[in-house]
Amino acid sequence: MRNEVLHGYLIHHRKYRDRSHIVHLFSQEYGRIDGILRQMPAPQYQPLCLQATGKSALKNFSKLEIVSQPVFFYGDAFFAGFYLNEILLRLCPIEEPMPQTFQQYHLTIAALQQLSQQAEQGVFLKQVLRQFEYVLLEELGYALSFDVDAKQLPILAERRYELHLNDGFVVVSHTSSASVTGEQILTMTDYVMGQDFNPAQLQLLTKLYRQLIAALLGDRPLKSRQLWIQNIQSKS
Repeated sequence: MRNEVLHGYLIHHRKYRDRSHIVHLFSQEYGRIDGILRQMPAPQYQPLCLQATGKSALKNFSKLEIVSQPVFFYGDAFFAGFYLNEILLRLCPIEEPMPQTFQQYHLTIAALQQLSQQAEQGVFLKQVLRQFEYVLLEELGYALSFDVDAKQLPILAERRYELHLNDGFVVVSHTSSASVTGEQILTMTDYVMGQDFNPAQLQLLTKLYRQLIAALLGDRPLKSRQLWIQNIQSKS
């Protein structure tokens, strides 16, 4: 690409030599794309545009412009924003367009700005994060089938299941912290993307997505989650 205009959000950057930065951008056009920027990076969570040039995995970024007012997150919104950017950085392939995830990220950033105005902030925060994860995992190719198990047999309400990353729901004969009931799984069969999850769906997805994302991340846990937990413990 040569002087191609990209639109997106900065999700991470680090110092590179004296006056440059390696920048990780989540773009509307190419999904995650990396480059060297020879000017100060933009703040996170703000829509921006820049020009990209280069054939290698690490482009040359230039002419960065911020296209909105500053965005500031506090409290849980700060840790949630950190979490969003970290899973994009860790899970998204390089230069693979992810238009649905990009749109959902944009909506989630807007929603996090309204967190402090919500009567039930904990429920609201879980709702917007699960909706983001739902779209991200689907676009990454890890959508869950909530009506059939790993053997393509119907999910049965009275059975117990465990989620396996590459197989789906596997029938188990024991009860464990990782298992869920078929009845819980079947609550998702009538879900329509874009709607709010009901309380049972929200509880289920919070458990399943934590397992699924942990499996995708491997041995390197999320720094954002560790900091979030430490922050909660410091207040107790």
